[in-house]
Amino acid sequence: MSAKVYLLTPPFTQLNTPYPATAYLKGFLNTKNISSYQSDLGIEVILEIFCKSGLKKIFSLCADLNEEGGRDLSDNAKRIISLKEDYINTIDVTISFLQGKLATMAYHISKRNFLPEASRFAQLDDLAWAFGTMGVHDKAKHVATMYLEDISDLIKECIDDNFGFSRYAEKLGRSANSFDEIHNSLQQPYTFIDEILLAILHKKIKELNPILVGISVPFPGNLYAAFRCAQYIKKEFPHIKTAMGGGFPNTELRSLKDERVFNYFDFISLDDGEVPLENLISYINGEIKEEGLKRTFLIENTQVVFSNNASCKDYKQGQVGTPDYSDLLLDKYIQAIEIVNPMHSLWSNGRWNKLTMAHGCYWGKCTFCDISLDYIKNYEPLTASILCDRMEEMIAQTGERGFHFVDEAAPPSLMRSLAIEIIRRKIVVSWWTNIRFEKAFTKDLCYLLRESGCIGVSGGLEVASDRLLKLINKGVTVEQVAIVNRNFTEAGIMVHAYLMYGYATQTAQETINSLEIVRQMFKAGILKSAFWHLFTMTAHSPIGINPAEYGVKKAQDIPITFADNDIAHIDSTGIDHNDFTEGLKKSLFNYMQDIGIDEPLHKWFSIKIPKPDIDNNYITNILSSDEMITYKPTSKLIFIGSIPSIEIVSKSKKGTTWELASLTFTTKKSAINFKVEKDKGIWLQQLLTNLADLNENKLNMQEVKNSYEAAGLEDFELFWDNKPVNQLYKSGLLLY
Repeated sequence: MSAKVYLLTPPFTQLNTPYPATAYLKGFLNTKNISSYQSDLGIEVILEIFCKSGLKKIFSLCADLNEEGGRDLSDNAKRIISLKEDYINTIDVTISFLQGKLATMAYHISKRNFLPEASRFAQLDDLAWAFGTMGVHDKAKHVATMYLEDISDLIKECIDDNFGFSRYAEKLGRSANSFDEIHNSLQQPYTFIDEILLAILHKKIKELNPILVGISVPFPGNLYAAFRCAQYIKKEFPHIKTAMGGGFPNTELRSLKDERVFNYFDFISLDDGEVPLENLISYINGEIKEEGLKRTFLIENTQVVFSNNASCKDYKQGQVGTPDYSDLLLDKYIQAIEIVNPMHSLWSNGRWNKLTMAHGCYWGKCTFCDISLDYIKNYEPLTASILCDRMEEMIAQTGERGFHFVDEAAPPSLMRSLAIEIIRRKIVVSWWTNIRFEKAFTKDLCYLLRESGCIGVSGGLEVASDRLLKLINKGVTVEQVAIVNRNFTEAGIMVHAYLMYGYATQTAQETINSLEIVRQMFKAGILKSAFWHLFTMTAHSPIGINPAEYGVKKAQDIPITFADNDIAHIDSTGIDHNDFTEGLKKSLFNYMQDIGIDEPLHKWFSIKIPKPDIDNNYITNILSSDEMITYKPTSKLIFIGSIPSIEIVSKSKKGTTWELASLTFTTKKSAINFKVEKDKGIWLQQLLTNLADLNENKLNMQEVKNSYEAAGLEDFELFWDNKPVNQLYKSGLLLY
C-alpha cells in the first residue's frame, strides 16, 4: 500500500462520523488521478484506549501513581479504580454495542445492572423522566455513554488533563495570539495519548511512504495533536513535507507571523483546499516555483511569506468530485448519546454522509459572521442533479442513506429542487441541514422537503429580539421564525434553533424577553431543540472589523503573531452576560423535556432578573392569525401523491338529480375523499396526473387557470382557493 498524499484528521472531532474535509479532498484528488490515503486518527486513538488492553494500561498507570504517591485521588477516581475488573471486562462489549454490532445488549445495558457506575451517573437520577420517552436502545446508548465519560474523567484526573472525546488540549488553540504556549507544550515529553497517536501515525507513514502529509485542523481541539503529528514526522521522516489546512487556519491563522510554526509544518494553506493542495504537489515535484503556490504560507529566508498565485483560479463546485470516504473505518464509529437533546441525538445517533449544497452563504449579511472570508462570501450553488449523483455514489460507496448537508445556510430554492430530484429518482434517504428561517419555507415547501426525506433543520433564531435581529442584519423577524417553525413542525420536520445572548448592546430585559419567546415556542410545540451560546466577537465579522458601529470596543490591542479570531470586547451596556448562562441553559434543558414550561422565568436563575415585558400569548397570537396565501401566476405546481380514484355518483334534492365526481386520495396514513361537480372532478384528476410526471415541465398557476377555463369551467378562484382543493397539499399537491 502506498499513496502520494496522506490526508489525516488529528484527534479529536466526532465519535459517530468522520469529519468530511479529507473525504472532500480525496474525492478531488481522484479527479486528478493523484493517489491518496486518508485517516481519522481520532477514532483510531479512541479505539486503542477504549478496549480491554487499553484499559489495562490505564489502570496500570493509575496504580503507578498510587505507588509513587504525591497524587491525592478523588473519591470518584478511587471508585473507578476499585471497579477496574468490571470496566475491563465490559469495555469491548460496550464499544461493539455503540458501534451497532450487538443490538441485543441494549436491554442488558439499559437496566443499569451491567455496567459499573461512577459520578457521571449521578445525573441519571435527575433524568429519570427522560427515560420514559427514550426507546430502549437510546436509553442504553445514553447509559453506555455515561460509562465512557466516567472512564474519561479518570483519564483526565490521573493521566492527561487535556483529554476529551471531541477535543484534545483545546485550551491551547483558543485565542492563542502567541505561539509560545503551544510551542512550549510541544517540548514536553509525550503524553499517554501522544504515544498512542504517534504509534498509529508511524505505522501509517511506513506503509504509505507519501511525499506529502496534509493535516486537516477543523477546530481548536485538533490543533495540539496536529502539531504533535507534524513534529513527529519532521523528526522521524524529515524527507516528507507537511501541510496544514482546515477551518482553524482558515479563520485563525490569517495573520500568521511566527516563524517557529514552520519548524513543524512546511506549508499552511487557507480556504478551499483543492487548488492549494494540487499546487503543493506540483511544487514538491518541482513542476512549479514557489510563486505558483495558492493561498499558502511558507518560510523563506527565516521569514514567513504568503504565496498566492492570483492567476490560478479555484475550481467550480461541480468540478471537485464526489467526497470519497474509502480508507476510513466507517463501521468502527461510536453512536454515543451524551445529553438528552433531540437534535444532539440526531447528530450523534448514526453515521451521516456529509455533503454541501452550496459553497458559501447565499445571505452573507449577518454582522456576527465571518462574511469577509471566502468560505462565506463566495457563494456558488450546485445543481440538484449533481447533488443527487453524488448522493447515489456515496450510498453505493458507504452503504449509508443518511445525509447531513453542512451548508452555512442551505438555499430554499435549491432545497426545493433537490427534494423534487430525490423524489423523481426515487432515492430513499434521510437528510437534514442548516437554514435561515425565511418566509420561503411555506407549508407546501416543508411538505415537499419531508416527502424527500428531510427529517430536521437547524437555524439561527439568535437573540429572538426584533431590534437585535435587525442589528445583526439577520433578515428575519420573530414572527417570521414562528410561522416557518410551525410550517416545518406541521410537516413533521424537527426544528433546532441556535440561540445567542450577549450580543452588542443587548440589555438584561432583552435577554429575558428572548428566553420568554423561546419558552412560548416550546410551549406551542414549534421548537423541539435549541442551544444557547454566548456571543463571541470575531476578527473577520462586520462587528469585529468596525466594533464602534455596534456599541462595543476592543478590550485591548494584543500583538498577533499566531491565531487571530476571537476578540475580547467591552459592551457599552456594562452587563456581564455570563451571569445569565446558568439560568438560560437550565431553563432550556427543561423545556426540551416539556418540564417547567409554565414556571416563572426567575425560578431558573440565581440572580435577580427583570420580568419579561412581552405578551404572555405573543407566539400563540402569531400562530392563530390567518396566514395570507397569495399565488403568483408564475408559481409552479407539482403533485407527488397517489393519483386519486374517481367515481361518478348521483345526488338528488327536491326532485332534482345531478352528478358529482367523488375523488379518493390514498395517503400513507389514511384516505381523503371529497366530492365536486362532475366536470371539475374529471378535470382535476387529469391535472394531477399531468403534474405527477416530474420529468415534464411544471405547469404554473396561469397555465392551470387557462386549462380550467379551456375546459369550459367557471369560477376558477372560487374552486381553487376553497376547501377541499386548498387542503390537497396534505395529499401531495404542492405550489412553489
